[in-house]
Amino acid sequence: MQLNNKTVLITGGASGIGKIMGRLMLERHAKVIIWDINQVSIDATIAEFSNLGPISGYQVDVSDVQQIKETAISVKQDFPSVDVIINNAGIVVGEYFHDHSTAEIIKTMEINANAPMLITAEFLKDMLQINSGHICNIASSGGLISNPKMSVYAASKWSLIGWSDSLRLEMRKLKKNVNVTTIMPYYINTGMFDGVQSKIPILDPEVASLTIVKAIERNKKMVTIPGYIYRVTRFGQAVMSINVFDWFTGSVLGIYSTMEHFTGRKK
Repeated sequence: MQLNNKTVLITGGASGIGKIMGRLMLERHAKVIIWDINQVSIDATIAEFSNLGPISGYQVDVSDVQQIKETAISVKQDFPSVDVIINNAGIVVGEYFHDHSTAEIIKTMEINANAPMLITAEFLKDMLQINSGHICNIASSGGLISNPKMSVYAASKWSLIGWSDSLRLEMRKLKKNVNVTTIMPYYINTGMFDGVQSKIPILDPEVASLTIVKAIERNKKMVTIPGYIYRVTRFGQAVMSINVFDWFTGSVLGIYSTMEHFTGRKK
């Protein structure tokens, strides 16, 4: 997909890889719309990037269905179309399941699993009408493999992957030129996963963001970062017993202990 002059909506676009992807899109001469819950960060991002190209921001809590609908209406009033949606906003709690509060469980699912579907639903019919568009969903390698202290997060990302790739198949079945890319990155060093200790290298935000943007440009279907994560997990799950896979993943790769010292982004 050529991004020149396309309108790109990025949720969680005022921090982390969302902010970096916004910059990369502007460098490709796209028009950028950022949705974020933090107005101060929205204003700072717009001030920082306004010299690169057209960028607009909307304060919205994507866990709030009504705010999603109202903000989508505002975007449609301000822009003739949205060509690319990057569903990037996400949260993680990082506790054993029995320590989660009901509110934490609901909020994680609302933001990580429900919001991408609800946001896409607001714009998809317009994409179908003009037979053009791209939806990129930022899931996680946590949606491929179980992990202690990530049960609710993993549930939300498994959900996102299942919906995202099913949507891709629906677009193909309907012979529509609306592409869907599902991104499954390992831990990214943005502060969201502070305290994580990993044998597998934690991802650089710039590199991860560029990989995602290039995946959109190339109309990739499913992308893990790093690329071998998908092959290792799927092959291991296919050929190993559960006990052997647990040993390989937990003892050899060390994944099951990555969240032991998790602190998360400081508020």
